Amino acid sequence: MRMQSVVSLLVLLLCCLSGAQVHHDRDGVSVNEIQQVHHEDRQSRENDMQTDKHRAEASTHSQLTCQPDIHTVLREMSSMMAEQRVELRHTKTELQAHLAASQDQLKAMETRLRDSESQVEELKVQLKSTVEELTKRNEDRKVAFSASLGGPGFTGKVGPFNTGVTLVFKNVFTNIGNAYNPTTGMFTAPVRGLYLFRLFVYGHGDPSVPTSAALHKNGKQITMAYAHQGGYVVKASNGVSLLLEVGDVVNLHLWAKNKIEDNGNCHNIFSGHLLFTM
Repeated sequence: MRMQSVVSLLVLLLCCLSGAQVHHDRDGVSVNEIQQVHHEDRQSRENDMQTDKHRAEASTHSQLTCQPDIHTVLREMSSMMAEQRVELRHTKTELQAHLAASQDQLKAMETRLRDSESQVEELKVQLKSTVEELTKRNEDRKVAFSASLGGPGFTGKVGPFNTGVTLVFKNVFTNIGNAYNPTTGMFTAPVRGLYLFRLFVYGHGDPSVPTSAALHKNGKQITMAYAHQGGYVVKASNGVSLLLEVGDVVNLHLWAKNKIEDNGNCHNIFSGHLLFTM
């Protein structure tokens, strides 16, 4: 666009020069003056073209200067890729470490689970043993007995003897816990606790022979039921609560020169039961 303007100016200038020459010829202008004008005009055009060239070069240089260096860009991209590779390696290392830690934790949990299962089995065994022991204790706490001296097929008396004897109540009504032995007449405490014992005696009156029975604990007299009159029927009863240790023995004892009588009506009774353990 600028070149077209320059060409138009040159054409206009030539026209003016041609007119000036004609006028000079008419007015008597010399040829040297015309040549001088041509020279100056040419010099001006050359200066303008040189200026345009410098401006174009400056513009091109500015554009080239603004554009990034391809090598610099490549170096930066290479650096970024190297950093990303380092980060990826670091991430991979961390993931491997986390995976290893997770596997160790899983193994530890499996070990604890196996230990827990083993403990559960042990607890089951202990629980079973405890239940059996408690059941046995509960069964041992169920202690009660009641027996009579007489019974079906028995009519008569025991005594008097020159020495004291253990009375054996063979007709058993109840013997929960089997703590009473109807063969020996002995009750043996299976557990430590408080026991209640009762005794009832019966006989015919005799002025010379009392009717009685004494309750003994481990061979020592604790209490007794005693009756003595000259005729008719005599009866006596008594009872006592005793704290017994395991293995203590309780029985009824007939004194020397005393008697006791019974028949099928079961008048003479020896009974006892556990009130509570201690």
